[in-house]
Amino acid sequence: MPAWGDLPIITDTAFYAVAVPAVLMMGLSKSGFLGGFGSLAVPLMALAVPVPQAAAIMLPLLAVMDATGLQQLWRSCDRALLRLLLPAGLLGTLVGTLLFGVLSTRTVAAVVGGLTLLFLAQRLLFPPRADQPPPSRRTGFVLGIAAGFTSFVAHAGSPPVNAYVLPLRLPPLVYAATLAVFFAAVNLSKWIPYAFLGLIDLRNMATSALLMPLAPLGVWLGVWATRRIPSAWFYRLAYAGMALTGLKLLYDGLR
Repeated sequence: MPAWGDLPIITDTAFYAVAVPAVLMMGLSKSGFLGGFGSLAVPLMALAVPVPQAAAIMLPLLAVMDATGLQQLWRSCDRALLRLLLPAGLLGTLVGTLLFGVLSTRTVAAVVGGLTLLFLAQRLLFPPRADQPPPSRRTGFVLGIAAGFTSFVAHAGSPPVNAYVLPLRLPPLVYAATLAVFFAAVNLSKWIPYAFLGLIDLRNMATSALLMPLAPLGVWLGVWATRRIPSAWFYRLAYAGMALTGLKLLYDGLR
């Protein structure tokens, strides 16, 4: 087996200065804790490498996070909600494959960031009433497609799907488990398109392997926190994560 020095890994220390917190942030988000913050991972890594390469490096790490999260959360998911969101998310990855290279990453970032901030502004200015019905299933399907698309392009699927799921006010553990299953399926569907597009190469995969021990650590910490934090604070942190994500993505798209 070759030593690490023989593998064509990224050696730039500036990359690891942003990659380590990005992987931990994604792991926390994958558990449902700090939901939305995971969408900042690829933009953060993109400070050191191009966005497509950052997305490719993150993909194997997401596989480990998904497996860890599913082991912890599978039994608590909302299966009826998944029957709505999963087909939409997989359709979104197909759209992402077809449009890869047509729409710039900056354009996608600006659109996702802007829509995220609009959703938060609507929730702040027009808070839902206790008797207000939940968002329609049609809205959920459209936002599921958007989540699959933005997840394919930059692993930034949380803001669109959260715009539908957060207003449902699910128990924190059910919310975390449902999104864990949703994104596990969406991330699994990316492997063949990423390979077809030339993003799966030895350098990216070796760099992923070096970062791999951090992947389950973030998820375990997030699951531990999700099971202990009060529901009100859980959703405050989720909305804060969406706000920071929206601002960062909009900034990346417009700069």
